[in-house]
Amino acid sequence: MTAVAPPRTAGSTRRAHRPPRRFPVATVPAAALAAIALGALGVLVVWWQGTGSVTGAAGWLTGAGRITGLLAGYAAPVLLLLMARIPVLEREVGADRMARWHAFGGRYLVSLVTVHVLTIVWGYALTDGRGPLAEGVDIVFHYPEMIKASLGTLVMLGTGAVSARAARRRMSYEVWYYLHLATYLAVALAFGHQLATGADLGDGPARLAWYALYLGTAAVLGWYRLAVPWLRDRRHRLRVAEVRSEGPGVVSVFLTGRRLTELRAEPGQFFRLQFQAPGLRWAANPYSLSAPPHPNFLRFTVKDLGAHSAAVAGLRPGTRVRAEGPYGAFTGRLHRQRKVLLLGAGVGITPLRALFETLPGELTLVQRARRPEDLLFTAELAAVAARRGGRVHALTGSRSQVGDLGRALRRLVPDLPAHEVYLCGPEPMAEEAVRALRAAGVRPDRIHRESFAF
Repeated sequence: MTAVAPPRTAGSTRRAHRPPRRFPVATVPAAALAAIALGALGVLVVWWQGTGSVTGAAGWLTGAGRITGLLAGYAAPVLLLLMARIPVLEREVGADRMARWHAFGGRYLVSLVTVHVLTIVWGYALTDGRGPLAEGVDIVFHYPEMIKASLGTLVMLGTGAVSARAARRRMSYEVWYYLHLATYLAVALAFGHQLATGADLGDGPARLAWYALYLGTAAVLGWYRLAVPWLRDRRHRLRVAEVRSEGPGVVSVFLTGRRLTELRAEPGQFFRLQFQAPGLRWAANPYSLSAPPHPNFLRFTVKDLGAHSAAVAGLRPGTRVRAEGPYGAFTGRLHRQRKVLLLGAGVGITPLRALFETLPGELTLVQRARRPEDLLFTAELAAVAARRGGRVHALTGSRSQVGDLGRALRRLVPDLPAHEVYLCGPEPMAEEAVRALRAAGVRPDRIHRESFAF
């Protein structure tokens, strides 16, 4: 296959521009959170209408079990919708922010399920005059749909345990990805008992709304997670055109295909790529565009951070690729200030590389690395800076060598508070950078952050 990639220092012919926004920056996130809160309020109304007088310890415990069960049943499909890759949410809210919402909601859901199980069993045990263990066994084996619900609860609690930060640090993205697929099974297993034993739902509008929520969620997931990627795969026929070394353990993968402009990808966005090669085809890993999208190719830069990313370096030209996306709100749509600082570290420099070429205004790019040889795209960035009149700085060395990050940034960018900041890199570096930028006087609404944490 003939390579379609440009020379290493060549840039896109696309002029710097700011894509128009369909909505003000905060509109869609605020609307999404308001919709979630409104739904939770509706659940509370259903519980209130179905609750008479509450007396005694058994009544209070059973009531607590009912309300936490209803809220958990509502939260489960909401969390799935956050990860359904709905285009307007991916574009306007951003995948990393929704991932944070999902993580927070997941902890909330696990807590609700735990309290629901404990209070229902305890409340029923007091009502029946026997021990909680015997009552729990009776509920599982003699109440309708409870065996499936119990299995679903165990799966959900197990997934919640491996999602804890300490556990995530010890597993690869691929393992985390496969384990989270189990949440679909957990929600499906638990659905039946909500209708069979959930007296609050009754046979009226509440029950219909519950069906609509779950069936609607299933339809949205089926469309955006299965149908849309399949249709796009058929339409665009992406394939690997070239794999090019960029540095130690880092390669750029150039993809070619049909009608690439119809993807409407923007600099700063990412795709979830499934390379149809042994060992790579079963996980959709997120990779950012490392150059502005071109009518003939898309470029992604991948660092060896695990088995999947290491295997990407061995891909052969012609390998088919299934791509989901583009996703992400880390784009020029956020841009409002004339002066912009792009701050990145590690493979986090990839979306910033694309933005450096396309954002309007006065741009300064700072790349953080431990060693000079870890810096990426040095020749490309220098060429873009010369063409655009931008500035590029390297901030290399250990933490002790660099010292206070805020002081180092103020030395490189003297008028730092007047800048809008696009920040991308490993989680510890990004958190440190946010603190340093805030301390230096950069307004919080001017710090745009893309996280690679999962």
